Amino acid sequence: MRKIWWKILCIVIIFYVIIMGFMGPVPHLPILNETIRNTYFHVALWLAMTILLFAAMIFSVKYLRAGRINDDDIASELTKSAIFFGILGCVTGSAWANFSWGDPWPNDPKLNSAAVCLLIYLAYLLLRSSFEDDQRRARISAVYNIFAFAVFIPIIYILPRLTDSLHPGSGGNATFGSFDFDSNIRKVFYPAIIGYILLGMWLAELRIRIKVIKRIREEEFIESSHK
Repeated sequence: MRKIWWKILCIVIIFYVIIMGFMGPVPHLPILNETIRNTYFHVALWLAMTILLFAAMIFSVKYLRAGRINDDDIASELTKSAIFFGILGCVTGSAWANFSWGDPWPNDPKLNSAAVCLLIYLAYLLLRSSFEDDQRRARISAVYNIFAFAVFIPIIYILPRLTDSLHPGSGGNATFGSFDFDSNIRKVFYPAIIGYILLGMWLAELRIRIKVIKRIREEEFIESSHK
């Protein structure tokens, strides 16, 4: 029970977010109207993605310091979970943009920055697939992962604020918190971030277990072939 409590918590939170996200009270504002419910999905997914990418970067640093392949496994799988959330964030964001701005993908700096960041991390996956040796793949991809996160933060959170953007908090626009982030939103939004982070960790853990099993089987096969 001690090992699965956080998984139970994840399930409870996700169900809570889905139910309250579609049925809970929200502020009714011009233009946004009911689409503000996407805050629980689009915005929360991207924040969870950022936290998972930060954690992956930390484990990449740990690998470079200690050389433990397990740290690379954690870094790569957390990154994959983050990429998955990023894709979901783009899909939900496009749906929101279509209703609010009349275009699923307008020429907006924030949206274009999100696409660039996803391409950077998709390149990380391609880089990993180009090496067969575990240690070499881990070493090179760890360095790439660190620099990718260092580029990700300014591209997605700083540069869009320096130019005109439709997104709240960018280009002189007010942030959500300044005009419509009321207590009803907060009751669902913050648990949503926690739930998505736990879900990303859960997905990463499952894939890490598969990697470990494959590695053990390969070692057993090599040992048996030498006998």
